Amino acid sequence: MPSVAVLEQKKAIVETLAEQMKGAASVVLVNYQGITVEDDTKLRSELRKENVEYKVIKNTLISRACDIAGLEGVNDVLNGMTAIAICKDDQIAAARVLGKYAKNHDNFVLKAGFIDGKLTGAEDLKALAELPSKEVLIATVLGTLNAPITALAVALQAIADKQEA
Repeated sequence: MPSVAVLEQKKAIVETLAEQMKGAASVVLVNYQGITVEDDTKLRSELRKENVEYKVIKNTLISRACDIAGLEGVNDVLNGMTAIAICKDDQIAAARVLGKYAKNHDNFVLKAGFIDGKLTGAEDLKALAELPSKEVLIATVLGTLNAPITALAVALQAIADKQEA
């Protein structure tokens, strides 16, 4: 039987994790089995750059935290070695970094996740991982909107230059 101190520590972990999950834009669960310490260090560094918190937590604690946070349907994938990535402000940052990493490491597998509180399967996470970052998408849209105006300005300038000559 575990001691009272250990149980209190586990309760605190579950409560903290549940609060993080409630306020998160995205949560991604992965099987991290078979990666080296060096690779794990690089992965954590990339995740920190994207403001993604990455932890290795026991499956039972993740399951209880999901129940508290109101996130359902994840118990089927909570087996084996599980790590959790939580991002507060970007829906695809965690999936993008982890998906890119999974492409290069066969043992590293995306299991499932939650995007804005909705369960997302591994295939959907892989599709999200292919999307460019929010900043790149915004720049692309702005560039597309700016192109016709720029073309008009260049054409008008060419007409003006032709008349001056």
